[in-house]
Amino acid sequence: MALAVTCCLAGTLRIRCNLQMDFVADLTLVLLAAITGGFLAQRLGQPLIVGYIVAGIVVGPFTAGPTVGNVQDIEQLAELGVVLLLFSLGLELSFRELAPVRTVALVGATIQIILTSALGLALGLVLGWDWRPALWLGALVSLSSTMVALKTIQAQGRLGTLSSRVMLGILVVQDLAVVPLMIVLPELSDPAGGFMKVGAAAVRAILLLGAIVLFSTRVVPRLMAFVARWNSRELFFLSTITLAVGVGYVAYLFGLSMALGAFVAGLVVNESEYSHQALSDVLPLRDLFGMLFFVSVGMLLNPALVRQHLGALTLVVVAIIVGKAAILAGVVRAFGYRNIVPLAVGLTLFQVGEFAFVLARVGLSSGAISNDVYTLTLNAAIVTMALTPAVSSLVPVVYRRFWPRRALEAHEAINLPSAGLSDHVVIAGSGRVGRSVADALSNLTLPFVLVESDDRRVQQARVAGLPVIYGDASQSVVLEAAGVRRARALLVTVPAFPDVRSIVTAGRQLRPDLPIMARADSSDAVSALYALGIQEVTSPEFEAAIEMTRQALMYFNVPAHDVLHVSSAIRHERYGPSDKRDSGLAMMSQVGEIARHLELAWVGVPLNSPFDGQTLGELRIRTTTGASVVGIIRSGSLVANPDGHEHLQKDDLVAVLGTRDQIGRFEQGMRAEVPTVR
Repeated sequence: MALAVTCCLAGTLRIRCNLQMDFVADLTLVLLAAITGGFLAQRLGQPLIVGYIVAGIVVGPFTAGPTVGNVQDIEQLAELGVVLLLFSLGLELSFRELAPVRTVALVGATIQIILTSALGLALGLVLGWDWRPALWLGALVSLSSTMVALKTIQAQGRLGTLSSRVMLGILVVQDLAVVPLMIVLPELSDPAGGFMKVGAAAVRAILLLGAIVLFSTRVVPRLMAFVARWNSRELFFLSTITLAVGVGYVAYLFGLSMALGAFVAGLVVNESEYSHQALSDVLPLRDLFGMLFFVSVGMLLNPALVRQHLGALTLVVVAIIVGKAAILAGVVRAFGYRNIVPLAVGLTLFQVGEFAFVLARVGLSSGAISNDVYTLTLNAAIVTMALTPAVSSLVPVVYRRFWPRRALEAHEAINLPSAGLSDHVVIAGSGRVGRSVADALSNLTLPFVLVESDDRRVQQARVAGLPVIYGDASQSVVLEAAGVRRARALLVTVPAFPDVRSIVTAGRQLRPDLPIMARADSSDAVSALYALGIQEVTSPEFEAAIEMTRQALMYFNVPAHDVLHVSSAIRHERYGPSDKRDSGLAMMSQVGEIARHLELAWVGVPLNSPFDGQTLGELRIRTTTGASVVGIIRSGSLVANPDGHEHLQKDDLVAVLGTRDQIGRFEQGMRAEVPTVR
């Protein structure tokens, strides 16, 4: 009996081990396929999403070759991808972007969603569908892709233009529209449902979301503040993920989707001071599980159905490109935007977005749409995403063809001088380094302009009154707007080497003789940037090492000239020989290195000091201490560069220049007690 039980347990363990290894094999296959698909998509200039979906098709059950054995396991992991996608969406939503274009974003985007849904409904009815799946088709094609559109306008250098502002505002509202659509559409698709049922579902959702918001605003900030006080990155990360998944699960228990609860949690955290840290922590996990979601989307696609419905797919894609682009352009034009803006919005936001996949999965799992509708929508999304860069690039061509006398739109410029930019410094990036440089130049009233693509930093610069241009500094049109052809120099303060290289390349194309100073994040980046002909490269890591070495040696009372020698050796080793750099800038760097070892101290002449009443010539301060007296303040007046005949008096304030040791010897002599005569 015991032997039989043992054999049974062993068999059970063996089965479990086999199942676990099968899952690991499936996951490994998915990851390899996703890497391959993403790499190919990147090389072809397509969004990574397209590569992930194609990878899912390749390893899915409907194609030959390596196949995922248990699709359900991958789909369960993919559900976490949806939760994290919606949670990060809540964290990333910037209502500041709606402020300048709030009317067209809130009202115009709502009208666009309604009209595009009607277009999709008509398409579905033309294809012979029932009104319910046709309505789903309309809702799915009404959403555009924030990821694809943003990447497209960045690549074309249009980030920071009025049309990009309008597009971002519309995209924010479209993303928000996913939430009510996830509530309303399943209820409308229920044959037993009606408007009363939809209303009841909406009321239930509002009550639950109100409770979640109340909990999140009263409890979550205190909880996150408590965790943050522990200064543990791991605990903060775990708390963030627990919040997203936990609130999502509560929403699921009350009949709503986990993704909806996670979105609300992200929206609440977005209003706290912890939002940026939470977003940076969740992004890698979101990208991983989001990749699994898009691969699982591709696994459900049957290529045979694509061939079977190729005519319907062609009709839908053409209708989306023409119809949705016309609706978007018409709505934007109706809200008073002229010139190139309606054309740019229509030809950039016509595609079907990534959140359509999330919504389509909801419809498929609830039985509201068939696999045919799902496949058609999925393929329409892939095709329109792939066509977006090419179609959007036609905007200036079409505009010049029909409106040749009108100028193209300019980038948003804030606080620029009325006389324009000339003989100034262009600072690419307004992070901590760029902002520090800008503040210093501003205090000295020297001309400069910041170039920044982060809206939050742009608004901070606006409030501070600093001149800033909203755009991507790696784009020639943005550097043109910053007046780089008339600039004294270009300072690249962004840390990532690929971004630095792109900005430097764009600057060199516009003006080959432009003096450029750049920031490097590694030794390889230092060498590569010097190879590009940059005059001066600075590495924060190297500078910290040099300064900390100098401080350590000074505490060991190492002579100043030895400290200088060691610091110069480190600088030469890290940055290479000075002949790589411009001679003038190299000399300034050496002067700065020497100046670091000199200090200026103000020392008061105390009562009974041996220096009281004696001339500087009699004291021979330079000979005895090595320091130099460069100034004396007496009775509120400054004696600059005093000669040897100048007397020191009680209560004088003496300016002494020298190293720390030299100044110490001067202070010691100044405060030596004079013997009292009795």
